[in-house]
Amino acid sequence: MDPAGTDTHPSVPAPNLFMPHPGFSDEVNRNIVQSEIEGGVHLDGLGNGAVLEVETQNHYYTIVKIGGAEALISGHPQYCPDPVQVRIEGSTWGGSMLKIRYIGRGMRLEFMHPTYRTIRTSRIVEIRAKDHLMNARPDPARISRSDSASATQQRSPTPDPTLKQRNPPKP
Repeated sequence: MDPAGTDTHPSVPAPNLFMPHPGFSDEVNRNIVQSEIEGGVHLDGLGNGAVLEVETQNHYYTIVKIGGAEALISGHPQYCPDPVQVRIEGSTWGGSMLKIRYIGRGMRLEFMHPTYRTIRTSRIVEIRAKDHLMNARPDPARISRSDSASATQQRSPTPDPTLKQRNPPKP
């Protein structure tokens, strides 16, 4: 403060840092921190028609948000060679913990396919935002992997309490 009593330093909000949860194992807490460092996209923060390109270790997927957790996905030669409507469940580290409606680098995308049921991808390497489509149900040619519009990277600004424990799938 200066002699007149006015604050000469602008206030800077304190960052919202992740605090380990005492009920989670050290491994789960480390995974949560790592997902925040590597970044990702919360589906709830995207508008309908938003387009994401998701690169995994094995495939390139194109995801078009329809609404809520519903999306069109394409990019896998067997499960979705053409756009198919799915429900994005979220991302996982491979176990029974799921970060719901979140697509995170270093994690595996999990979605509910109408024919094949639960699909879990290989590890996500990169996520790119594409041009926003005006129509939430686009022509498949508009969401092809050959589209080369400029990409921007989406980051998760704060930790998200959208983790839920699931029962592992039965064989």
